[in-house]
Amino acid sequence: MSICAAAICAGLGFASAAAAQPETLKEGLFGRPSLDGREFEPPMVARYTSEDGDAFVLDRTQGRPLLKFDDSPEVWVLNPQPAPRGDVIYKDDLGEPVLRATRLGGLTVFTPHRPSGEAVALTGGGSPLRLAVLGPQALAERVVAASSRASHAARRLIPFDVEATPRSSGLIADAALVVSEAVVRISRRADASRMLAKLREVKLVEGRKPTASLSHGALQVTVAPAMGLAGRPSSKRIVMVTLGSR
Repeated sequence: MSICAAAICAGLGFASAAAAQPETLKEGLFGRPSLDGREFEPPMVARYTSEDGDAFVLDRTQGRPLLKFDDSPEVWVLNPQPAPRGDVIYKDDLGEPVLRATRLGGLTVFTPHRPSGEAVALTGGGSPLRLAVLGPQALAERVVAASSRASHAARRLIPFDVEATPRSSGLIADAALVVSEAVVRISRRADASRMLAKLREVKLVEGRKPTASLSHGALQVTVAPAMGLAGRPSSKRIVMVTLGSR
């Protein structure tokens, strides 16, 4: 199916699932003792809040940890890597830290306004972050919404051209949303007009691995459905591609 869209705002819904109830208060706050030597293992899906009030859901039920802030439609796919003292650092697809988990169960989040990190506390359960299953009409609506949001941020039309199959429809819709988020991020920069002048259209296609490239005004985003949410680039990568193009 091929869709050419131009209009604004939407996001993906995520299937809800009840979080498992902790057996004790201690387990509810820190999780059960793990088998890998870590003192506490937090719930597989949980909501956290930082000192500054940044709230997010961390989902570790899938192949890669997923994180979604309450104030953003984007789901971040994280890559856990070992750190000193038995800690684990969770990085985005640019290799930049998003979370740090200590062996004792402490968690630190890194945000643009607190790049050095701030402590977070577990505040409750959450629902797993899943791709929505979309039919042709729902996909068209999501793509039109993403195109409209990007067009509004750029103050001119940015059409989205989509080639999707039933297998890739959910991921294509999510990638369109992520592209719109990238355009919004660029629009907040001091040099936004010059940067957005490079972008004339968006093409979303299937492929073997997630990539993004900008050539002659066309931003092409390739998604890999077999990888789930990890099968599309993040908004930060799309911003980097746009800023780095000539």
